Amino acid sequence: MSTPVIERDLSMPALAVTVLLWASAFVGIRAAGESFEPGPLSLGRLAVGLVALTIIARPWQRRLPTGRPLYFLLIAGVFWFGVYNVALNAGEQHLDAGTSALVVNIGPILIALLAGVLLKEGFPKPLLVGIAVAFAGVALIAASTNDDSGVATASTTGVVLCLVAAVTYAIGVLAQKPALGTVAPATTVWIACLVGMVVCLPYAPSLIDELGDATAGDIVWLVYLGVFPTAIGFSTWSYALKRLSAGQVASTTYLVPAVATLISWVALDEVPAALAFVGGGLCLLGVAVTRYKPRAAVPATP
Repeated sequence: MSTPVIERDLSMPALAVTVLLWASAFVGIRAAGESFEPGPLSLGRLAVGLVALTIIARPWQRRLPTGRPLYFLLIAGVFWFGVYNVALNAGEQHLDAGTSALVVNIGPILIALLAGVLLKEGFPKPLLVGIAVAFAGVALIAASTNDDSGVATASTTGVVLCLVAAVTYAIGVLAQKPALGTVAPATTVWIACLVGMVVCLPYAPSLIDELGDATAGDIVWLVYLGVFPTAIGFSTWSYALKRLSAGQVASTTYLVPAVATLISWVALDEVPAALAFVGGGLCLLGVAVTRYKPRAAVPATP
């Protein structure tokens, strides 16, 4: 009689890998942005990522999804891999890596907000309070980019673009989660990456031109972004998302801004403004408040 094989749940180690690689992506985008505009950088990253994901997912060995799962993955591909990448790359033209990560990290709040609308989960008081606190934090981050005269600089545009990235991140998570019920994690990422690359194809001529002028170091960063944060980071994320709730998985990204700031400090000598740290703390506090669930009252013993 054969002994049944018990599959180990490696969700937490997988999420640890995701946090590290996604944090490094904020730094890589800042570095590669010296040679590549936001659109071409997105296309190059996704093209490299698709090659790596083809090796990881081996889609020719799997039955590809149809119907609703495919529809959800098309949404994830357009918004999370397409629009998100371009918006984040553009935002990081104006903000440092740590500040960008702080703004994008309101994504878990937006996931809860969208779930309230789309999944009919409602709007409990902690969610509304958390949203108010987090967006107060975003306002402080935006204020930290103002010059001494009080007139907003172009960096305010970076905050808005990173907010767009946060919204599309939330849409992507909510779209990917139901597809994971019937589709292998790596396959969902492969399809979404392919869709995102198609969305970014109009940037192909610019990418070809910029590759010719780019430094070797920036090309290495582009390849790194495609292989590690995209192919590996999204695969480990999807592995965990299949086994845990979207809220549980998204909450682990609270660590991304801290890790991104540390890596950016070491690699690029960038440190967010003091007020941005305060605003980032409010963002994280707001996310934590939205996850608060009061304990049920214990009935008194008669």
